[in-house]
Amino acid sequence: MAADAEVSSALLADDIADDIEFPPSDLLSDEPPLETDFHRDQIDLLIRLLKWWWREREDFYVSGNLTIYYNERQLKSRDFRGPDFFVVLGTQKKDRRSWIVWHEEGKYPNVIVEILSDKTATVDKGLKKQLYQDTFRTPEYFWFDPVSLEFKGFHLQNAQYEEIAPTEDGRLWSQQLELYLGVHERKLRFFTADNVLIPSPEERVEEMEIQMKQAEKSIERLREQLRSQGIEPES
Repeated sequence: MAADAEVSSALLADDIADDIEFPPSDLLSDEPPLETDFHRDQIDLLIRLLKWWWREREDFYVSGNLTIYYNERQLKSRDFRGPDFFVVLGTQKKDRRSWIVWHEEGKYPNVIVEILSDKTATVDKGLKKQLYQDTFRTPEYFWFDPVSLEFKGFHLQNAQYEEIAPTEDGRLWSQQLELYLGVHERKLRFFTADNVLIPSPEERVEEMEIQMKQAEKSIERLREQLRSQGIEPES
């Protein structure tokens, strides 16, 4: 009888295990296409800038327009969000198909940025702001309107978002990133703690080209001075 009971228990356990649906760990992002070229370029710029600035670090993840799955029930209710730009600190730097909170040690983004549009502004300022405050507990939330150039940021204080006071030039300090965010030539950019603009890869190349041209001009002026003194530069 004892043996039969053990067999029955084992079969029952197998049946229960078969009924349990474990959430997959490789969920694909489920975000709609971006509305405009500007949205795509702005998100891409922020990602590239931060990856370059933190190129020596291995303890962060940065992405944009990527789904964040934050509870298992979302798979049926489709209650999930994909911020335009977000950063998670204290995690492994690697490529992901989506951000699945329950497979990432329960980590939520430390910083979120939403790029406003006519279609999303109401949700970004209302529903999403509430979600990031109450559920995500994201320490810092920013939004930026590329048309009106409205730019605001909030940090979590006593479980509530409080607006970050801008500097005289309208920049907002991110304690999480230890960088300023501000508008430069109608785009949202990062600035160092000393308020120096962090250049994009294209700007770095352009700056190097300018420096090379200046160096060539300096060399040519030196050659002319030598020739004026009767000295052949090549000799």
